[in-house]
Amino acid sequence: MKALVVYESLFGNTARIGEAIAASLRANGLEVEHGPLSQVSAASAEAGLLVVGAPTHAHGMSRAGTRKAAVEDEKNAYPAAGAMPGVRDWMNALPSGSGRLAAAFDTRFDKPRLLTGSAAKAIARRLEQRGYHLVCPPESFFVTSENTLEGGETEHAAAWGNDLADRASAGAGR
Repeated sequence: MKALVVYESLFGNTARIGEAIAASLRANGLEVEHGPLSQVSAASAEAGLLVVGAPTHAHGMSRAGTRKAAVEDEKNAYPAAGAMPGVRDWMNALPSGSGRLAAAFDTRFDKPRLLTGSAAKAIARRLEQRGYHLVCPPESFFVTSENTLEGGETEHAAAWGNDLADRASAGAGR
């Protein structure tokens, strides 16, 4: 099965999680393409499994203003932050999923979802609206107040990728 793992990343955390998920899927025998949204056209998202991730900003997916604030943050050392289109815009160009498999993830602060919101939840909702079949609930990976990944989150992403590969294999025969 072919998988596509794409992400928006403003501080580099979501990119690290996306790369760990892609590596895990590849280790489980899937043919994987992965990268930032700026390198993958939504119109070409024809894989059997589409995995989309983004940072949580203002309780959901980023907007132009929240992306600008992240780029201008003096603590932000991620060189590709300004090159990214927003996941919201990318998904607006996404063709029909026609029942293909999908999953959503985000990075956010480790606080109750009621307080932080979740980009993954919004991504999952849009994927379903576009006709994709979610193979698992949206997943969150946590960052610190200094905008770095909490310890163990790349391992968490690898484990989630293993589970995702199993679910995708089972879901492909539905």
